[in-house]
Amino acid sequence: MYDVVIIGAGITGSFIAHELSKYQLQIAVIDKNADVANGATMANSAIVHSGHDPKPGTLKAKLNVRGNEMYERICKDLGVQFQRTSAFVAATSEEERRTLDLLYQQSLDRKIPVQYLTREEALQKEPNLSDEVQYVLELPTTGIIYPWEVTIALMEEAVLNGVELHLEELVEDVRPMENHPQSKDHRENYVQEMMDGRAKDMCYDIKTDKGSYQTRFVINAAGVYGDKIYQMVATQTNRDKFHISPRKGEYFVLDKLREPLVSRVIYPVPSAAGKGVLVVPTTHGNILLGPNSQVIQDKEGINNTSDALNYVKREVSKTVKNIPMDKIIRTFAGLRPTGDTGDFVIEEATDAPQFINVACIESPGLASAPAIAEYVMDTILADKLTLIEKKEYQRRTPILDPKKLSREERHALVQNNPQYGKIVCRCEQVTEGEILDAIHRPVGATTVKGVKKRVRPGMGRCQGGFCEPLVVDILARELGISPVEVRLDGADSVMLTEMTDAENQI
Repeated sequence: MYDVVIIGAGITGSFIAHELSKYQLQIAVIDKNADVANGATMANSAIVHSGHDPKPGTLKAKLNVRGNEMYERICKDLGVQFQRTSAFVAATSEEERRTLDLLYQQSLDRKIPVQYLTREEALQKEPNLSDEVQYVLELPTTGIIYPWEVTIALMEEAVLNGVELHLEELVEDVRPMENHPQSKDHRENYVQEMMDGRAKDMCYDIKTDKGSYQTRFVINAAGVYGDKIYQMVATQTNRDKFHISPRKGEYFVLDKLREPLVSRVIYPVPSAAGKGVLVVPTTHGNILLGPNSQVIQDKEGINNTSDALNYVKREVSKTVKNIPMDKIIRTFAGLRPTGDTGDFVIEEATDAPQFINVACIESPGLASAPAIAEYVMDTILADKLTLIEKKEYQRRTPILDPKKLSREERHALVQNNPQYGKIVCRCEQVTEGEILDAIHRPVGATTVKGVKKRVRPGMGRCQGGFCEPLVVDILARELGISPVEVRLDGADSVMLTEMTDAENQI
């Protein structure tokens, strides 16, 4: 019997698992993907927004501001990257200026540092602002992270402290256990008994395609599938309490440039569809352009389209000029779990006691994630679980990056371990030693994409053209499998199909 089972290993579920791992509890995390951080966490703008934009009175507004305050310390403790870059909101007309006035006042009301800049003052900081930009609002507390690095670090530390991680398991059903009402038609009476204190704790049986898990509490952090998971326990009258539509955003990635295009996040003035098409520096020196915003039906629809990418090109030119489109090295798409409530849904279900929805976590979900975990702990779980802190809590050791060492330190490292002297990825200067570390640590990489997320081979200009075969060989050797068994990511994403000759050459 687990105390808590979390469904979903994105950044929200991982922050919650990390918080729970500090206490003497039995915790499990289940995710259908082959790795943590494979959904919305994998494909987004990577911005820790200041909190200036969400509507007043919403959880989005409250938790965004709090999350921004928390990130710097958390990233330092985890040994992962965080940069407070600042941001501009760039207006191109008098009408947009009126929106800037509203954002300025909202920022002041929320005690977020903010200032107006003249066009001339803004150009001194960002000379590539477009000729159309007339007014600028600066938000200096805006930051950027490497989202899957943060998520992997959180889950590593959670696993080090006893949390069980079950990947590639699809949740097929969630229902009350034996001795509790099995029929949704009769559950409402039991719910009332729970609320009146006349029934014992609710317990749930979570069935996956590989087994089952019994738990007192369920936390539904399933991203775009959050509504489907809740419907497994909801009474008939509450099945449509919230609905999640995937909102697709498509992006370009620019190669690292000799001179930076921008040094801070550049927002257009936001609209009802979202924050707009952005220009975003990354922690590794690339630039992201995007996203568009398109509601779709397919919860797995992460394909790129020419219409969307052309839209991104047109829109981004309204705020930034001199964009070197010939330096594009990759496109990608991500899905945001957009709810129909207008806000995050973070609550214990009224029709399923001890089932906690953490759903509709779209933007600013990434920026809010640590505060969401804090909110779940403080407002829901603190009064329902016995929280006894562990006397000894184990901290993770970050992956060693030789590029951050001095010449003398790196020479000594290679002398001691020659694998750190063998370059596998030329574009990103990734060594075999780093790849081995990524494979053999807690929550280690088991796929080509998993290695890429942890230490970046394949993230550079050639996009794996040189290093990918070497990564396949290393994974096969270290996992004790054939190269044809090495996967790009999930179960059906094979890299190779067969051995071609008698000497087992590929």
